[in-house]
Amino acid sequence: MTDNATRVRDVAGVAAGGGADAMAIPLDKGAVEPLVKSRGVSLSDHGDDRPVGELIEPGRALALTDFDPPETTVGERLMRLAYRFGVPGSALVSPFRKPAKIRLLATVDSPLEGDRVAGMALRAGHFLVHGVKVPIAQVDFSPVAKLTPPVELAVHGFSWLRDLNACGQRPQCTQTAERVLAAWLEHNARPGKGAAWRVGIAGQRLLAWLVHAPLILSGSDKNLKGATLASIEETARWLDRNVTRADDRLGEMAGWCAITAAGLLLPEGKPRRLFGEAGLARVLGELVGNDGGVLSRSPLGQIEAIGLLVDLAACYRAVRRDPPQAVEGMLQMLVPPLLALTHSDGGLGNWQGAGAVSAERLSALIGASGVRTRPLRDSRQWGYQRVSAGRSVLHFDAAPPPLARHARHGCASTLAFEFSHGAHRLIVNCGGSAFAGGLVPVRIEQGLRATAAHSTLVLGDSNSTAVMINGKLGSGVGEVEVDRRTIEFDGGGSATRLEASHDGYAGRFGLIHRRILLMRDDGTELRGEDLLIPSGRKGKRGKVPFAIRFHLGSGIEISLTANKRGATLALPDGGFWQFVASEGTLEVDESIWTDGDGRPHPVQQLVLQGLISRGGGNFSWLLKKMR
Repeated sequence: MTDNATRVRDVAGVAAGGGADAMAIPLDKGAVEPLVKSRGVSLSDHGDDRPVGELIEPGRALALTDFDPPETTVGERLMRLAYRFGVPGSALVSPFRKPAKIRLLATVDSPLEGDRVAGMALRAGHFLVHGVKVPIAQVDFSPVAKLTPPVELAVHGFSWLRDLNACGQRPQCTQTAERVLAAWLEHNARPGKGAAWRVGIAGQRLLAWLVHAPLILSGSDKNLKGATLASIEETARWLDRNVTRADDRLGEMAGWCAITAAGLLLPEGKPRRLFGEAGLARVLGELVGNDGGVLSRSPLGQIEAIGLLVDLAACYRAVRRDPPQAVEGMLQMLVPPLLALTHSDGGLGNWQGAGAVSAERLSALIGASGVRTRPLRDSRQWGYQRVSAGRSVLHFDAAPPPLARHARHGCASTLAFEFSHGAHRLIVNCGGSAFAGGLVPVRIEQGLRATAAHSTLVLGDSNSTAVMINGKLGSGVGEVEVDRRTIEFDGGGSATRLEASHDGYAGRFGLIHRRILLMRDDGTELRGEDLLIPSGRKGKRGKVPFAIRFHLGSGIEISLTANKRGATLALPDGGFWQFVASEGTLEVDESIWTDGDGRPHPVQQLVLQGLISRGGGNFSWLLKKMR
């Protein structure tokens, strides 16, 4: 099976379009010099005084991670098989007894924390969804209701139970929980159609009910309690039959986690638990690559997968069982790639539709997972390169976008980068398409997924990969070549050199985009070069418009130089950085940046644009801290 990151090629030396000798330029020059002095032909014409390059071994091509279900006896395998074919659990566990009454066997104590502000909003009568207050009294809970995707997920997925649990003592919150639950059950007590009965949302809802059962089952309304328990069992049976019909693997994972949790916490649940554990082990192998990154390449997907496993592990602990090795092992794999996308302020970057998730929220999630590890520096399979030097952090998207079957909010972001220093982000991507329907308008969702919404080069005002509706992606980038090296200089010091190229514009314009980034080891200087190289032996005639965009972080003020080839960036803390381009004219344009709560912020962007021959060309630039 061909998958997204199997299209990433690791190349070394001249095969990648240059070796360590291609970077033989002094880092302390004020002028911007090309990082590759030719236009993609021979790179071996430099002198013997080049710096020594140390090649970092390339990673393996992505293979789907294999997980086996927990070891079982022959009897348990037969029980699981019988349950899979529809034999009721009660008939398998106690065939000569009356089926047990529906009840919960334990109370779950999940280490995941909710949003106290959102919980207080619920008690005040509002859902708080990505900054938007939605009055509970005005929500249409029916299956045919037209709700925005974030509101659908909040209302039907019952993720708000965690927020409510975080905002006060249980007696203070139970009434609000029962009010919303009763309104929901009035329209959705039986399985049907609509958003409430998509596998991913149904799985999240069932897991939330089981984990936060005291909020919805400890009230005085016995009729509501009975209806809730019946709906829990009905939802579990529905998921047993429909879990493999999920929209994507992450949704299927939510379904399997809920099935397994129901098997743990409901009477006579052993057959269901065995069935769920086997299905979960299989879907984890299809969801995550060898380096632990989800195939959607989305930080939000990574966060969701970690959260599901943390809640499931809490269900195992509630019944005094150890989670399967696949659950613990997957948590150990998922955390390092997620940490690789943290900036110097501790928050996440804006990749594949995500916003800048705060350091506090991320720290709480990692703490709940129990995993203690460092960021994954070179996640070739997930596709993000990370360079940390001094107080600066660089992220570089060096892989094709996710395939349509994996993407939820797929973005054409190949060869985009983000750069931060200390508490401030200098170069960012817009992000936020996953939050469309809150404060981010739905009408700009596709625009936020476009290549132009990322800090990279755009040709012909078109996307490097086609952006489709419903978060999917079409044709475009099929292969990315990537090379990473550490370079040591004769005069002392070192730098990390990243080089990658993609073929997303080869079919339309006959040009390959290659980007080289060189980051000094003290983090005070980032040099870059964007090259356009003819993809065939025969160059095409004519010119094509290009734009190299550098979206700036929130709070940064820009001042262009008189010749419009440079700009001074003033940071909120009083620091200054200088941006210089080797040629062309810089312009300042408006942009937006989305934070981790889904709030869009007006920012600016530097744009280097013009016309370029289809025979190719290159553009060098420098970002340097001023002292």
